[in-house]
Amino acid sequence: MEMLVKVLVVLIAVEHVYFMVLEMFLWDKPFGLKTFGQTAEQAQASKSLAANQGLYNGFMAAGLLWSLTLPAGVRDTALQFFLTCIAVAGIFGAMTAVRSILYVQALPALLTLACITLL
Repeated sequence: MEMLVKVLVVLIAVEHVYFMVLEMFLWDKPFGLKTFGQTAEQAQASKSLAANQGLYNGFMAAGLLWSLTLPAGVRDTALQFFLTCIAVAGIFGAMTAVRSILYVQALPALLTLACITLL
């Protein structure tokens, strides 16, 4: 179960690095426009907000990866903190933005939290 938690945490961290790149660097580029279904004008108007979101996602990825380097007892507490932040943000995003955020962001974090609890 411990190996499963580590794999899930790394996958969630990689996912958040991907979000960071999309929001900070590709937001107003063709790939970002297509991904988020925006016009160039909409993307330009919200570019700084997206960069802020991207920074958050980068910090979440860094926190998850950093947590894996900690001793076992502290590691689980740190992972629970970061995964809870991600789950809450995913639930809030699903309620206020796009429902799919629930499945892409919150669900993996909640499943990983459940695995940690079962350890």
